Amino acid sequence: MSVILGVGASLPPRVVTNDDLATRLDTSDEWIRSRTGIGARRWAEPGTTTSDLAVDAGARALRSAGLSTVDAVIVATTTPDRSCPAIAPAVAARLGLVGVPAHDVAAVCTGFLYGLANAVGLIASGAARTVLLVAAETFSTILDPDDRGTAVIFGDGAGAVVIGEGEGIGPCVLGSDGRGADLIQVPAGERYFRMSGKEVFREAVERMADVALEALARTGLGPDDVDHLAPHQANRRICDAVARRLGLDESEVLSDLDAVGNTAAASIPVLLADAAAHGRLKAGDRVLTVAFGGGLTWGAATLVWPDVTADFGVLGEDR
Repeated sequence: MSVILGVGASLPPRVVTNDDLATRLDTSDEWIRSRTGIGARRWAEPGTTTSDLAVDAGARALRSAGLSTVDAVIVATTTPDRSCPAIAPAVAARLGLVGVPAHDVAAVCTGFLYGLANAVGLIASGAARTVLLVAAETFSTILDPDDRGTAVIFGDGAGAVVIGEGEGIGPCVLGSDGRGADLIQVPAGERYFRMSGKEVFREAVERMADVALEALARTGLGPDDVDHLAPHQANRRICDAVARRLGLDESEVLSDLDAVGNTAAASIPVLLADAAAHGRLKAGDRVLTVAFGGGLTWGAATLVWPDVTADFGVLGEDR
């Protein structure tokens, strides 16, 4: 069994509002909010990399856990600094963790939960006693600025957790279906991200609801036992539809879409850090996490929230 020992998150300082986007796209604040629930998002400035955000979030999580070292580092990302090598070794080195095993996980928006399963597995096997899991994205670097369907949705950020031995993380339930790989992709040789919105909506709602119920069943729980649903922040309509299928009230659904948008792999840990830092998530709360992403991939896991102080901040702020 494993437990979260610390949590941190880092956002870039630049805020891009819906009104900012409306100056160059055929859109409006009302149009974006009504379809996505997003009011603003954070975009990294030129020269700020995914690893910059990952290092800051990782350092905050280590500080939250009261640790200076761990036995392994995992970074979940779709937007690494370079296609080769992985950024996890560089992130580890910048955190002073030279010599520690480190690897990347690529599962797009399900990346955090795939990374969580990796981390729990390392601990269960005895290969590690503590693992730093970071999910970091600079999706703004792969967005077509003229594509209203994607440019309004995605933001940049990083979230991190330190995982150790203990009890609190339930079974991680994962799945994939490569037959839908072309629904969410950056085609080979191209720069920009593409998404088939209507098909993704249908797949996301069905897959997230089903895998969430399976994760609950494996933990011996039902929806009535959940204090909070922490879904991947795809968009408000997807999150609401999943909650309805699970029979959960809107008040039980954690969300930070309005302020940060969809930060892909980073969305769940950023959401958890934000909710904990602002008192919406308290020690002992039972949280159901669930995500859907490109691949196609999906996953879910339950958490009993630990007694930790989340370190949530903006890149460049004094830690």
